[in-house]
Amino acid sequence: MSYQRSSLHQHKRIVLKIGSNVIASRDKGLNEARLIKIAEDISFLREKGHELLLVSSGSVLCGTEKLGLHGPPRTIPMKQAAAAVGQSRLMWAYERLFEQYQIKVAQILLTHDGITDRRRFINARNTLMTLLEFQVLPIINENDTVAVDEIKLGDNDNLAAQVAHLVDASLLIAFSDVDGLYTADPQKNPEATLIPQVDAVTKEIEAMAGGSRQTGGTGGMTSKVKMARDVAAYGVTTLIINGTTSGQLKEAFQGKPVGTLFLPQSVRLSSKKQWIAYSLKIKGTLVLDEGAVQALIKKGRSLLPSGIQSVEGTFEMGDTVRCLTSTGKEIARGLTNYNASEMMRIKGLQSSQIEDQLGYKGADEAIHRDNLVVLNGTT
Repeated sequence: MSYQRSSLHQHKRIVLKIGSNVIASRDKGLNEARLIKIAEDISFLREKGHELLLVSSGSVLCGTEKLGLHGPPRTIPMKQAAAAVGQSRLMWAYERLFEQYQIKVAQILLTHDGITDRRRFINARNTLMTLLEFQVLPIINENDTVAVDEIKLGDNDNLAAQVAHLVDASLLIAFSDVDGLYTADPQKNPEATLIPQVDAVTKEIEAMAGGSRQTGGTGGMTSKVKMARDVAAYGVTTLIINGTTSGQLKEAFQGKPVGTLFLPQSVRLSSKKQWIAYSLKIKGTLVLDEGAVQALIKKGRSLLPSGIQSVEGTFEMGDTVRCLTSTGKEIARGLTNYNASEMMRIKGLQSSQIEDQLGYKGADEAIHRDNLVVLNGTT
């Protein structure tokens, strides 16, 4: 039994994420028998003193069955209609099941905008923390009925990572319909083996996730490994277990080697830098020369215009841009001090030349170090 496994019970605040295929299907709708088991597991953890938040998928699948659709909804309006019908059914089921354990629940619907805006981010955090103070179980989902971008591009693995950040959780548990991360797709390769622990998410680990069986929801194993990688940067441990197999959650907290455990990074980003790195949408790209790359990675410097080789995208001052090496490797993200057209004009220039080029100077730096996150575990 590894130290990490035996110490799971030490995590006080935990985010639980349940995938669509764990609790629902398009033809049968909600699987209440499985929900009952999950409610029992959550009650078990709460009795042990853990604070829990539940990120639950399944509204679209529930709505698809309720509307009698033959096959998945193809258009955005149909997906939104299915989500609207399914979300109410999903919450009603949770309300009834948790009432048996004297657990009060609250529905929280979030959008990407609710996380990227700093004031809304803090308001969402305050709401969730207040619910925990009142011992209410927040049940969180994306607001699929209005958030077009979330249905097209998002998934609840990303949302679970954002919630872990919002509330400073130390453990994220993802219920999937597979046992964890395998070395290859076990349905295609009989020699594939379950990976019990991942110390760091490398390109090799990401490649294994891409070769693993994907779930039928918007997220798959690739999405879950990305989630584990992202939350590791802010000190969160991730455990992926099979939510279709009864008892795995309790076994995990007994120190048994179920699922795949992802360890956190030893250096934890500040809340602001977590927000910059993982909550904000990327609006543009800056390609840097080798001198600027080394200044950011090894010396912790700000990014100056002189180190910028090329500018891509349309962005405004204060937007998030990513910083790439000349070979295309992303090494940093940050909030820019200039918009795209200004950046095009000052790239390659010394800071002393900015005012001559633009007729004004907002700042010496293209991105100040306080608004810059180096994506290698350092800041």
